[in-house]
Amino acid sequence: MISYKRLYALLRKEWAQLTRDSLTLRFIIAVPIMQLFLFGYAINTNPKNLPAGLLAVENSKYERTIIAALRNTGYYDIRMLASEAEAERALAQGELMFVIEFPPNFDRAVDRGDRPSVLIDADATDPSAVGNATAALGTIASVLNRDLPPIMRATPVVPAFQFVVHARYNPEQLTVLNIVPGLICIVLMMSTLFMTTLTITKERERGTMENLLAMPVRPIEVMLAKIVPYVFIGYIQVFLILIASAVFFQLPLRGSLLTLLAALGLFIGGNLALGITFSTVSANQMQAMQFAQFTLMPSFMLSGFMFPFSGMPIWAQWIGETFPTTHAMRIVRGVLLKGNDNRRHLAGAVADRAVHGGGGGRRGVVLSRDAGVTCRAGLL
Repeated sequence: MISYKRLYALLRKEWAQLTRDSLTLRFIIAVPIMQLFLFGYAINTNPKNLPAGLLAVENSKYERTIIAALRNTGYYDIRMLASEAEAERALAQGELMFVIEFPPNFDRAVDRGDRPSVLIDADATDPSAVGNATAALGTIASVLNRDLPPIMRATPVVPAFQFVVHARYNPEQLTVLNIVPGLICIVLMMSTLFMTTLTITKERERGTMENLLAMPVRPIEVMLAKIVPYVFIGYIQVFLILIASAVFFQLPLRGSLLTLLAALGLFIGGNLALGITFSTVSANQMQAMQFAQFTLMPSFMLSGFMFPFSGMPIWAQWIGETFPTTHAMRIVRGVLLKGNDNRRHLAGAVADRAVHGGGGGRRGVVLSRDAGVTCRAGLL
């Protein structure tokens, strides 16, 4: 039979032990609140005001009407571009998600009934971020009807123009090409951060830390000895994922492998340094794990891995910019899918975020020709 007196005594003992660990209690309260705010305010699967560049030869009446209609959809935040080279650079570096280009003599072609095409280059490395924006093009195909010559307004058989969408870097708009590069960063963060988070606390709880302190070694040598093996483990994981992705998912490598490895090396080092920091300030392994989990969840949510980064509010994007995972994902996707190979820019970005932070399957939207929109998957 259960003795309620003994049970009550044990409950008091466990409660007293729990309340003595104030840090654990703080995490128990903070984590659900953080999840609530992240899911409720920061996560948005329908991003608006996406950065778009405009290449227009003429500032004609029809062009101004179409540009105003694009802005009114709420999906396009349009700015002027000086040249095609600037547009290509902005797309490759992720500064723009769309480039809108009008052909020469656009108004004259519309008045002749030639149905000219407005070219839209879309950064399809994150298909879910651009899917709704491209779908919205079908709603503005008839925006010029009231401005057309009377003879064309009398017989509106087909729209006066059409949109041609080119899905750049991911022509088939495969979700796997967006998920797998992000998985490289997530797997590296989980393994390196969690493994090093327990190193110091494990030594302290086992009583072997005193042996290390008594040895004729410097503290920096102890730290390097604990970090360097995990750097090699991280690179082994990178090669395994890249090989498996190329074999099973046909993941391309359009940039430099050396650039990718150098950037990921800095990312691995930042995570290991962060894990060592958590392990040093924690009193036990439980606290160290809670520190790691508290960091891991917002890295999932706010890095652009699970949800489009451009769909989050500004304050959430500012928080996401502080995580090395956000920048590592951009670099990995840029090297693998876009062929980015600016070593100075890539290494500088990861190094800056590693120091300060740690120590955008959707199918292509194919709209009807009757709606005046044609979506093509073509790599320019």
